[in-house]
Amino acid sequence: MRSIWNGAISFGLVSIPIKLVNATENHSISFRQIHTADGGRVRYRKVCELDGEELSTEEIGKAYEDADGSMIPITDADLSSLPLPTAKTIEIVAFVPADTIDPLQMDAAYYLSANGVPAAKPYTLLREALKRSQKVAIAKFALRGRERLGMLRVVDDVIAMHGLLWPDEIRASEDAAPEADVSVREAELDLADALMDTLGEVDMSTLHDDYRAAVEELIAAKADGALPQAQEAPAAKGGKVIDLMAALESSVKAAKAARGEGEEDEGEVAEVTELSARKPRKSAPAKKTAAKRAPAAKKTAQTKTAQAKKSTATKKTAESSPKSTGAKKSTATTAKKTAAKKAAPKKRASA
Repeated sequence: MRSIWNGAISFGLVSIPIKLVNATENHSISFRQIHTADGGRVRYRKVCELDGEELSTEEIGKAYEDADGSMIPITDADLSSLPLPTAKTIEIVAFVPADTIDPLQMDAAYYLSANGVPAAKPYTLLREALKRSQKVAIAKFALRGRERLGMLRVVDDVIAMHGLLWPDEIRASEDAAPEADVSVREAELDLADALMDTLGEVDMSTLHDDYRAAVEELIAAKADGALPQAQEAPAAKGGKVIDLMAALESSVKAAKAARGEGEEDEGEVAEVTELSARKPRKSAPAKKTAAKRAPAAKKTAQTKTAQAKKSTATKKTAESSPKSTGAKKSTATTAKKTAAKKAAPKKRASA
């Protein structure tokens, strides 16, 4: 791999000569602009807007545009004279846990290769120290005319460096959050968890760019003079109000079907028995229970009958007792005397 920068890692008083190489490559298909009428290439020409003269690369410099639109020329000599200690050095400033680095800060990735035999020993020392500490190194370095922030970590047996954005280059996230307050039910979370478990993990090496493959097939077909087969564009997604629970349940079923699994996993879902398939209960226990209850009911009825008879007998006895008869006679005599007293004045008046 071709190096894009040569310098050294500054690890305290230890200096490790290294070469910086790109760790990634872009496989995107690039297109050229053409004149649709005749297929001619459309090119950009660098022309001075003051005199209209076309310029070569050697004649073009750089400048800073001020607020009033005036240009302030800046030369390479001006930049090289700046006191920049990281111009040729990756200066390690700290070691921190990897989870303290926000992935939003991640930028381009590079491999750091030991430059020469003398660099092998200190390079290996730093690599093994990073492995054992389970930390990453935060460093500052200069590349393409500006100072940058980097993170060093171990990938296999190589030290890799991720360019990091400066903290003030990360935009605040408040404006991207939903404006309305939304509550999520536990049942919806449970279905989301089930969908995540069903999708499971993936071997990243199996993922590929389907769109790029389709474009390559299209280019090959047109190069051979064949007419590409028209394909229906996938239906647009989003913009519709959906039943979230139904969508989650359908997603779980579709994910299981894609993995060749049934709708129910053994040991996870309880077996459901249809009502029509249930066996009727035996009648013998019911008869025994009824037989046990019958004597108790019979005894209760007999007890109530005996109490009723006893109450009736007691009443008759009370009515037929001497005290009761005497009380009746006394009441009758008193009534006769009262009637006689009332009748006496009437006889005297008539005489």
